Amino acid sequence: MSDSLGRQLRERIARRDAMLVPGCANALMARVVEDLGFEAAYVTGAGVTNMFLGLPDLSFVSLTQLADHVAAMRDAVRLPLIVDADTGFGNAVNVGYSVKVLERAGANCIQIEDQVFPKRCGHFDGKEVIPKDEFVAKIKAAVDARTDNDLLILARTDAAACTGFDDAVERTNAALEAGADCLFIEAPRTLDEIRRIPKCADAPFLLNLVYGGNTPLLSRADLAEMGYAMVLYANAALQAAITGMQNVLGRLYATGTIDGMQDQLASFNERQRLVNKPLYDALEQRYAVS
Repeated sequence: MSDSLGRQLRERIARRDAMLVPGCANALMARVVEDLGFEAAYVTGAGVTNMFLGLPDLSFVSLTQLADHVAAMRDAVRLPLIVDADTGFGNAVNVGYSVKVLERAGANCIQIEDQVFPKRCGHFDGKEVIPKDEFVAKIKAAVDARTDNDLLILARTDAAACTGFDDAVERTNAALEAGADCLFIEAPRTLDEIRRIPKCADAPFLLNLVYGGNTPLLSRADLAEMGYAMVLYANAALQAAITGMQNVLGRLYATGTIDGMQDQLASFNERQRLVNKPLYDALEQRYAVS
């Protein structure tokens, strides 16, 4: 399944029509994404850190914790999984090991970035990037480590906010030459930069749109016209979940009841459908001992 999904993702992004990719912090979010008809899911490092640990996106998640989340999502959905591996959990040698671990867990595309460890959210202040040659070495290590040639390596640079947009362009081209399959310049701040990015190199580009972040929010139609391959909403589901929990639990705390909030709650049956309970009911019947 992993091989076919990697090939499917590779062929899909070659169309460069701004495929929408929601971020998922856990397997249930991935099920919702698949159920709604999206074509791929993004395992968000920020989302896993926020939801699993209750901490900010400052490199607190370990490789093992991330791999466990990837494996759970791989079991839950048949979508291609794009996995945010941050800085690769160390130097180039560590990156190679991380790619092997995440590939075994079920990743179809692995993102490696050029921030200094500990990295921080791409829309936080205070970011720093490693030298370009060190970044290139990490991309080479990631490419060399994969055992499935259809596993994609997504090279992300945060240089636009650190050393300038021109350096970010140089880094993406260097990453492409090193073997990266797709490219990602994080947190462009202007419409002009957004327009320039897909022209930086002949490769599929991803754009990350964060509500409240530094990048202007544009429509899929506009971004498809510019030539983007993927449009990532890394934290839209997480932000919506936070608001939903605050609204319902706030009402419960204030009034002692959730009466009047039913339109913000999934039904009991809908929740069971999303976690595939009918399948397990059928399995219980199949293996029941008379």
